[in-house]
Amino acid sequence: MNARPIVIIIVFLLLLLITAGCMQTTPPATPTITAVETTSTEAPTPPPTTLSLTPGPTQTLPEVWGLEIQVQSNGVAIDPLIIVSCQGGKGLNFIQQIDVKVTRSDGVVETDVITKPLYKGKEVSLRGTTAPGYRDRAEVWATTPQGDKVKIFDDYVAFRTYH
Repeated sequence: MNARPIVIIIVFLLLLLITAGCMQTTPPATPTITAVETTSTEAPTPPPTTLSLTPGPTQTLPEVWGLEIQVQSNGVAIDPLIIVSCQGGKGLNFIQQIDVKVTRSDGVVETDVITKPLYKGKEVSLRGTTAPGYRDRAEVWATTPQGDKVKIFDDYVAFRTYH
């Protein structure tokens, strides 16, 4: 009878070892990183754009989207600004935004946006130049409800005008 408890203990230990071996988790295999040869394709460089100080054609908004804007210089020599302001019109509720671009005669281009809500007197100011003979060009686009940009102003803005 003494052999029976020993056999039971040995069988129990064997079962314990077998189940412990089955319960053991193996660590996940780490993926090996392989180098993939890539071919370098250079992005095409866009052709250089030349700054144009010559005003181009403009378009007229449909009457239901009509918008009045005013573009003028502040005439202050120490801080020259070109001020673009919304002066009203039927399109105040329909036009999504007004984009403004000033190409200064010294080659610097500045942009700004008049965002909704549009109202009479809403404006943006961009730097201008003062040197004699210099002419700054202002361009203004209105974004229609369909998302089209319509150029509604493109002209020179004089630093000062004498009447």
